[in-house]
Amino acid sequence: MGILDGMRVVEGSAFVAVPLAGMTLAQMGAEVIRFDRIEGGLDAGRWPVTREGKSLFWAGLNKGKKSVAVNLQSDAGREIITQIVTAPGPDAGLFLTNLRVRGWLDFPTLSAIRNDMVMVTLLGDRHGRPQVDYTVNPAVGFPDATGPEGNTTPTAHVLPAWDCIAGNMAVSALLAAERYRLRMGVGQEVVFSLKDAAAAMLGNLGIIGEVAANGVDRPKSGNALYGGYGQDFSCADGRRVMVIGLTARQWEVLVKATGMTDAIAQLEQRLGESLKDEGARFRHRAAITATLAPFFAARRLPDFAAEFDKAGLTWSEFRSFARAIHEDPDLSVANPMFTELDQPGLGRFAVPGSPFAFGALPREAPTRAPDLGEHTEEVLADVAGLSSGQIGRLFDQGIVAGPRPWRRLAV
Repeated sequence: MGILDGMRVVEGSAFVAVPLAGMTLAQMGAEVIRFDRIEGGLDAGRWPVTREGKSLFWAGLNKGKKSVAVNLQSDAGREIITQIVTAPGPDAGLFLTNLRVRGWLDFPTLSAIRNDMVMVTLLGDRHGRPQVDYTVNPAVGFPDATGPEGNTTPTAHVLPAWDCIAGNMAVSALLAAERYRLRMGVGQEVVFSLKDAAAAMLGNLGIIGEVAANGVDRPKSGNALYGGYGQDFSCADGRRVMVIGLTARQWEVLVKATGMTDAIAQLEQRLGESLKDEGARFRHRAAITATLAPFFAARRLPDFAAEFDKAGLTWSEFRSFARAIHEDPDLSVANPMFTELDQPGLGRFAVPGSPFAFGALPREAPTRAPDLGEHTEEVLADVAGLSSGQIGRLFDQGIVAGPRPWRRLAV
């Protein structure tokens, strides 16, 4: 039993943001029903995939959901989805999508059937044009501020940050609109866009103000922490670490843990400025780095790791994905968020559940993503209210499909 036990959400989606929103709700206990085409959704074969071609991406973002496979080109198939989305019940009538279809799966059509309908729609941009993280990110400027200092080539990051942020915004929007419905009895559509999620953060982080107030365009600063002190260093064994001196305490601990109290005091004398101010630390980051670099260059990581942890230093080693997964207990079943699952066609490995630990309820273990159409019959009976005869005819006519033996998808 999760914190959202009893809530039913229907999801019509592809790619990252909305599937992430549905998965987040499912891992908090909501019944989340995802519908797809019989041949699979747009992201059914998205990378990363196994050697046999099964999508690890799809499996990762659809954990804990129910899957319905429907011929969405047919009138009967569309009617079935409409019935599922608008099914009665005080905790139902909740719909998440980034695949708005006017005249069918749009709010005017659905709310005419269920007048307290709550629908959250994610667009590409506010004009309704298509966008993905890899187009939004360069549009708002981050690649021009990312990468080695002095380099003039824009550098895009590999994390779909705006998708991740927008997915959690969709959760917030749905829960807020559902709370309003509980209090006022009124449904509504909440519309926002991926680009607006990025634009909002551009303002929230002070970047718009920085350009407007200071008339500057932020340059690249490599791995340096902007506005304070944080820098990467190479150690004697070739391993690389990141150390942080952003706050006054972090800076004090960094200086003491590296034994550089006297050296930093001498640097301050040469600079004629105290490095207790975080802005001063950023301005003079090159001189600070030159002072600290010999400490790391003369030591292997094991020589100082335990002392750094004992001192409470904010630091980390740089790792590849593979090294992190193999070495970090926080990415294993040692962390109660993770459970080892056997997943057909994928294998057995650690899978994360919800990162939330609610004090009133025990932590829920994650469950695997469904096979395409795994719950078609169940949902048609329990949610759409169809008889066994009606369901059988729909299967016979190819309007719906159930789980089939896994086959290689084109990628």
